[in-house]
Amino acid sequence: MDDEVFRALADPSRRQLLDMLNARNGQTLRELCAGLDMARQSVSKHLTILETANLVTTVWRGREKLHYLNAEPINAIADRWMTQYDRRRAQLFADLKTALEAEPTMSDNDFVYTTYIRTTPERLWQALTEPKFTEQYWNLSHETDWKPGSEMVWHMGDVSMTGPGQVVLEHTPYTRLSYAWHHITPDFAKAVDLPADVYEKTSREPLSTATFELEPVDDKVKLTVIHSGFGPDSVLRTMIQDGWPALLSDLKSLLELSPVH
Repeated sequence: MDDEVFRALADPSRRQLLDMLNARNGQTLRELCAGLDMARQSVSKHLTILETANLVTTVWRGREKLHYLNAEPINAIADRWMTQYDRRRAQLFADLKTALEAEPTMSDNDFVYTTYIRTTPERLWQALTEPKFTEQYWNLSHETDWKPGSEMVWHMGDVSMTGPGQVVLEHTPYTRLSYAWHHITPDFAKAVDLPADVYEKTSREPLSTATFELEPVDDKVKLTVIHSGFGPDSVLRTMIQDGWPALLSDLKSLLELSPVH
């Protein structure tokens, strides 16, 4: 995968496409073509290469295919190889990593992140839904029957989080899981040492939606996390920006180093 990332980044047109998505995430092919002096077919080919390298993730919204930057490959390169490069090259990757993780300026500020995990859809599904596994990498568990519309109770140690609208939205085993992101309660704020002013803001925000899409790819599973429904000035949106990549890294390590049985 690293070779594909380096090859994808080597082309200036593909870097320009990444710059365009960094300026405004979630664009259609038509929108990207409008900003480039390039044939639609050429733009499409470049996007395919970026998708293959996992630098771009696509999400369907109705009949529109939206393109999002994905920071996971750059995170992996930074974590695994940064120290092997000279300072100038290291700074180059650090700058690119920062750009890919920057807050989007678009009004629809969904968080979209894709990672490839060497496991099976069944094992990954277990890790996403079964308490004995979520507690290992997430330090929490969900209490629910996983039927769409059913209430979800989040447990984190002695703290429980529940409330109106905190329900399962979609449950298609081994393919797609979606639920309302939890209420920020006083007990939760205390447990994670959330400052009083941050709690005051986050507790007033509407519930958002966390969606997990699973797709088998050879001996891996492509996992895409889409966290949506944030307001333009959402504090929670800034909080999950770093939280999801760290959590998914722990999930990946759990499944690849100690496979779920």
